[in-house]
Amino acid sequence: MAAPGPGRTRAEPLGGRVAASEVYTWEPSDATLAARWGVPVERIARFDLNTSPVAPAFLEGALRERFVPPLNEYPDSEYRELTAAAAAYSHATPDEVIVGAGADEVLDLVAKACLPAGGAAVVPVPTYGMYPVLTSQRGAEVRRVARRGQDDGWSLDVEGLVARLPGAQVVWLCTPNNPTGAPEPPETLHAVLEASARLAPDPPVVVVDEAYHEFWPHTIAPLRSRYPELLVVRTVSKAFALPSVRVGWAVGARPLIARLERIRPPGSISTISAALASRALRRPDEAAERAAGLAAERDWLAARLAEAGRTPCVSVTNFLLVPVGDFEAAQALARDLLRGGIVPRTFPEDSPVAGHLRFTVRSRAENERLVAALTRPTP
Repeated sequence: MAAPGPGRTRAEPLGGRVAASEVYTWEPSDATLAARWGVPVERIARFDLNTSPVAPAFLEGALRERFVPPLNEYPDSEYRELTAAAAAYSHATPDEVIVGAGADEVLDLVAKACLPAGGAAVVPVPTYGMYPVLTSQRGAEVRRVARRGQDDGWSLDVEGLVARLPGAQVVWLCTPNNPTGAPEPPETLHAVLEASARLAPDPPVVVVDEAYHEFWPHTIAPLRSRYPELLVVRTVSKAFALPSVRVGWAVGARPLIARLERIRPPGSISTISAALASRALRRPDEAAERAAGLAAERDWLAARLAEAGRTPCVSVTNFLLVPVGDFEAAQALARDLLRGGIVPRTFPEDSPVAGHLRFTVRSRAENERLVAALTRPTP
């Protein structure tokens, strides 16, 4: 989750109740973490960011090529090559696609275009922390709907969600969901879309965030012709292993895409980023192979954690949500791991997953470090 944590600002401490010297900011650098926790910087292993431990093979060669337009000119504000690559990859037409500086900018465009001050957005929780942040930034109401809980696989409470739809302008959905790692069944998404469509002539925009699509290759995007309020969001940050280039896109019916285009910044994606993302999207087999490799490593890590008595929630993504106990227990374990250079994702005390830690699947060597750290005796 690349945000100031659900319910957490940059100024708040890790977990909200530790010393100010232990502040956990939005994705602090390796050097910052090493200095804070007194470990060598080379010992920092990022289990908190859901990124790939292996860079794309083409990356080094790509940086030697000439860019169009050249780097002394501004980027093509229409992003024709990038839009065409994203459209081809998504089985859409270019006019059904909008690109942005990461999926987060696309989500921000939705909030700006669709959420008026005094409006409302429906947010199932737990989920990606940017949804309530973006909603609140627009002066709109965050209508939280609790998921059914860990024993039910963190599934959506469809009835509860549908009851909160009237008067809302946006519904934020994430599948597979972050931080739980579980996908939403197609019938659940269909039920939400049907309920939203019945609110015509002013149905809410239903945003389905498929950031982890390559790990669970089922998509709701083909339904955009039936549900013009549907917007499906993707990114090159996860399976494509390019989070630093900051490129995402969305697929939807043309009227909704046009609505977002009216407020899209003209040059938020650099020429270099657009070129690298375009090249990656034209190599879908590489992303699929990377996702398959990480899925196999996820299963290995999940089995080792279960053997250590820390059985994770079922996940189809490149991360695992691990129950620890209560909030204090999760914070204590996080601090212990950080002292060894291992960085977990934590959650605030008011989160439904406050007693959990989330771990990105890394390389085998890094994952073995994690397992060893979790199985060593507590001092």
